[in-house]
Amino acid sequence: MASQTRRQLLTALGLAGGTAALYQAMTVMGHAADSRFSGPPALSGARKGSKVLVLGAGLAGMLAAYELRKAGYSVRILEYQDRPGGRNWTLRGGDRVVEMGTPVQKVEFSPGNYINPGPWRIPYHHRALLHYCKQFGVALEPFIQLNYNAFVQSAEAFGGKPMRYRDVACDFTGVVAELLAKSIDGHTLDQELTPDDRAQLKEAMRGWGLLDENLRYTSSVHTSTRRGWEKRPGGGPDGAPVPSHLLDRHELFKPGMWQSLAFFMNYEMQTTMFQPVGGVDMIGKGFARQVADLITMHARVTRIAQDPHGVRVTWEHTASGKVSEETADWCVCTIPLSVLSQIDVQVAPAMKAAIGAVPYTSHIKMGLEFKRRFWEQDDDIYGGISFTSGEISQVSYPSYGYHSSGPGVLLGAYTKNMAGLDIAGMSPAERIETGLAQGSVLHPQYRKEFSNGASVAWSRIPWSLGCCAIWSEESRRQHYRTLTEMDGRIVLAGEHASYLGCWQEGAILSSLDAITRLHKRAQEA
Repeated sequence: MASQTRRQLLTALGLAGGTAALYQAMTVMGHAADSRFSGPPALSGARKGSKVLVLGAGLAGMLAAYELRKAGYSVRILEYQDRPGGRNWTLRGGDRVVEMGTPVQKVEFSPGNYINPGPWRIPYHHRALLHYCKQFGVALEPFIQLNYNAFVQSAEAFGGKPMRYRDVACDFTGVVAELLAKSIDGHTLDQELTPDDRAQLKEAMRGWGLLDENLRYTSSVHTSTRRGWEKRPGGGPDGAPVPSHLLDRHELFKPGMWQSLAFFMNYEMQTTMFQPVGGVDMIGKGFARQVADLITMHARVTRIAQDPHGVRVTWEHTASGKVSEETADWCVCTIPLSVLSQIDVQVAPAMKAAIGAVPYTSHIKMGLEFKRRFWEQDDDIYGGISFTSGEISQVSYPSYGYHSSGPGVLLGAYTKNMAGLDIAGMSPAERIETGLAQGSVLHPQYRKEFSNGASVAWSRIPWSLGCCAIWSEESRRQHYRTLTEMDGRIVLAGEHASYLGCWQEGAILSSLDAITRLHKRAQEA
């Protein structure tokens, strides 16, 4: 093959697969790093009596407190909510969802059922989170990410009819392999390939795309071993299978189809995935067991001040209204930037600009409980994700409770882009109706089997005002370093202060970096 420079190859990969493919290729070539966790920080020798105030009892805050106390610091955590964990959150029957400007939702899920409105899965390469889950006794189980029997649906392809992921993936591969194989015989690649290259590539396309002896992708027993059967193999004299029909190749190339296939190529979305047994908040509870005695709940921070000698934080008790002040030598602030930007914070102008420069996503997640697990019983779908071009974007099936009788809960929406703002403007009842209407395109059983539901509009959650930080290339270039450096006696931590935004791993890596910086500064002070 004609030689390519590394820059040309990386550019081509970026165009073909987006930033995730580019990042993975750069990792292999040594230009980028995987999760940088190699073990807990070796902090020790804190000056006797040194106090650290941690703002926020999410994973970043609790981990900072845990490691700093081990190093010898006196630590206290102020938390806005009545529970630890932050966005590490699970909704079960009896819970309430309190948003700004909408009626309070009471969750009515049956015992054992739950939904995770925030983080819900852990990639295998998020080593820091996996390390602390193991250390803190948080049991994990597989999260089914890719299910070949789930659905892919687009209003612009196949007349809006849902297709099995398996059929789309197999036929897309076969058609592309056929086109490439024909181009080899058409001598359009002669300048790029040697005769041996052409022969080997043609043979590779035949096997990869399940092509016949004429290099055509056709309906056959061979292709049906990958995409499934019209009539499945059985026993007895009539047990011979019938090959399945192929999808219209012109429809396969429409964006709603291939974009869904590319989703699982994203480095962060590759298997193996994990989830905590019993709900993602088991992680928050595991962290909280280590530092529960340090946390003050119902503490809404209203002002953060500092001078050369220490920090002074004013906070209000959300239940009683009582105003208090807390002092310390140092402060680790994990408050989301969407909230922190509205607090009186005494930091340098550059830091203030950085805090105010990062908007947050407005994702919606919706949990729908149905009278029975019809996706298993009727559609043979056990875990995984179906995609739709509707605003709900995704439907994800529970990776627990397989084959159980009685009600089941699935993730009925995980919105993206502007759809999150559109649906956030609806009442909770209107959101559920939207989820039912759009989900019925994938599963006609929705209406008949529906029992109850709940939703979380992250832009309306008062303690986060959004789901996670959205950095642009320009904002990172201008503000990221400032945001992650210490400002006097204050250091920020959280997923927003990492290159793994929107992931729990980013929050943990940021926290470890922040406390390492703080400890170094404290030793030098």
